[in-house]
Amino acid sequence: MSFSIDICEKAGVRTLHFGSDWIQGAMRIARPWHLELDYTREMMASLLLRDDARFPRKVLLIGLGAASLTKFLYRNYPLAKLTVVEIEPRVIAAARQFFKLPEDPLRLNIVIADGSEYIVEYDKTYDLILVDGYDADARPGELDMLPFYQMCRARLNNNGILAVNLLGRSRGHQASLERIKTSFDARALAFPSCDSGNVIAMAATGEKIEIPISELKKQALELKKKTDLNLLPTLTRLEQAKSCPGGILRI
Repeated sequence: MSFSIDICEKAGVRTLHFGSDWIQGAMRIARPWHLELDYTREMMASLLLRDDARFPRKVLLIGLGAASLTKFLYRNYPLAKLTVVEIEPRVIAAARQFFKLPEDPLRLNIVIADGSEYIVEYDKTYDLILVDGYDADARPGELDMLPFYQMCRARLNNNGILAVNLLGRSRGHQASLERIKTSFDARALAFPSCDSGNVIAMAATGEKIEIPISELKKQALELKKKTDLNLLPTLTRLEQAKSCPGGILRI
């Protein structure tokens, strides 16, 4: 790939760039396990959607970036086995050198591959699939196509969750959401846009999800105690956007 990988530091935050000002990942140097960017925190709202102490045990992450999501899950979910698929070897090297990506082959499998090809070729299944893959021009390519989302559904266990970072600088996210809905029998929801412009979409398999926002807030408080991640602002925004009729999140 013909782009440079640049590391910047400002006000105690180290950022990853692919030859542009566009931030591909960030880490607060004093808190390397903390989710610094708001959209990464929002993707972790997926953890609230299944009331199961075993969730998630098997996670597939497509796109490594600065390893924020990988490190968060690795640290806070010690029973989870993580597979990370990253197409660019230099990103993996940068994550190890500058962003404290752990080396633990027993729990963390780092694969150099195209995520859209990997998900077709390897028929493993997962509880949670997180998709955050973009090129230097912030384009997702095959990772935002209907066949890819259909394969995500095929690779999810019963009661699995998909969380996708949808980002379009010039176009909206609606077409992407429709592709996800088509792949998941309309069982998908887009969260209100983050300040950064990122939109997180989630989809589900298995049992229908119908959780009152009030219950999600209780779960969010428990998650905050356990991991220091505060998802209450996300839930408040969801409430204010009227994305959940009757105050109930349904997927």
